[in-house]
Amino acid sequence: MSRSNRPRRSAAPATRGGRANKWTKPPGEELPLERTRFGVPQLQDAPDGQWHVRRISPVNAAKAYKCPGCGHQIPSGVEHIVAWRSDHWSGEVASANARRHWHSNCWKSRSYRY
Repeated sequence: MSRSNRPRRSAAPATRGGRANKWTKPPGEELPLERTRFGVPQLQDAPDGQWHVRRISPVNAAKAYKCPGCGHQIPSGVEHIVAWRSDHWSGEVASANARRHWHSNCWKSRSYRY
């Protein structure tokens, strides 16, 4: 049987230009799956406009907030929703500053009537 002249692949992580690939993890370290799963904002259409909605994991919920839906406190360590308008009349900076933290059920069952 003939032998190949190509070198065998090493067990080291793939590198590109001397840097480790961003999708590989160092040995003994876990990927931050919770942060990637919860940190991406989604755009939701509703009768009262478009909203940016982001889920906050229990790990990342470090502070207590007041829910505008029910008026109760969202304690630290509880998964919840952060929502802000995408079509705010005074721009995106003002919209991001006006974001509110909601209980997940309060956000789903909110009333569109004012």
